[in-house]
Amino acid sequence: MFKSLKIFLHNGKQYIPDIRAAKAPGVFRGRPVISTEKVDGEALKDVCPAGAISLSPVSIDLGRCLFCGECEHCFPAKIHFTDDCHLATNVRERLIVREGEDKPIELDKSLIRPEIRKAFRNSLKLRQVSAGGDGSCEAELNATGNVQFDMGRFGIEFAASPRHADGVLVTGPVSANMAEALQLTYDAVSEPKVIILDGTDAISGGMYADSPDVDRSFIENHEIDLYIPGNPAHPLTIINGLLDLTR
Repeated sequence: MFKSLKIFLHNGKQYIPDIRAAKAPGVFRGRPVISTEKVDGEALKDVCPAGAISLSPVSIDLGRCLFCGECEHCFPAKIHFTDDCHLATNVRERLIVREGEDKPIELDKSLIRPEIRKAFRNSLKLRQVSAGGDGSCEAELNATGNVQFDMGRFGIEFAASPRHADGVLVTGPVSANMAEALQLTYDAVSEPKVIILDGTDAISGGMYADSPDVDRSFIENHEIDLYIPGNPAHPLTIINGLLDLTR
């Protein structure tokens, strides 16, 4: 015991005390702000490799955005990515940021099913399904459990089996060869259960949306409880989104 106390006193508290107020590092690209500055709209639209930018009005769909920053680099007076990491929502439309608007992205509390907060307020176990993911979103999910973020202190953890889980957290665009496995995993979770999409690929298909090797039927046929944008999503975005959903 004394050895453990000595280690604790030497290392101090390594976890982030207030996860709600924590700021992402300077290199992080969070919620973008689009000014009313006049630019060549077609040139701005063409610079986005994911087709996330639309015109009239100019908008960015964070469900498709790769957060590469190319639009900000080419049009710095028009687009600026802030350090706001609170990006998760339960309304797909709220992931669309429009020019002239500078408001936070939030959940619509009226749409959160009552059983979610009743059953999962203090304990939420998720089965993570990498449905064709590239490993980046999965790596950030691993980071949520490290000594800094320590998501487990909020009662939110990942389960090894869907039969021990309260829902599925999906990463990746859902490749055709993972579509059935994802459905079987979801079916094995007992009610009530949640579906969470983590990352651009899971939300919209990302760069692979039009690929014949992608099967989005599961996403299209089920109600989604939480969208967590990012490419990949930052641990602070993930944890705060899950807390907003359950508390």
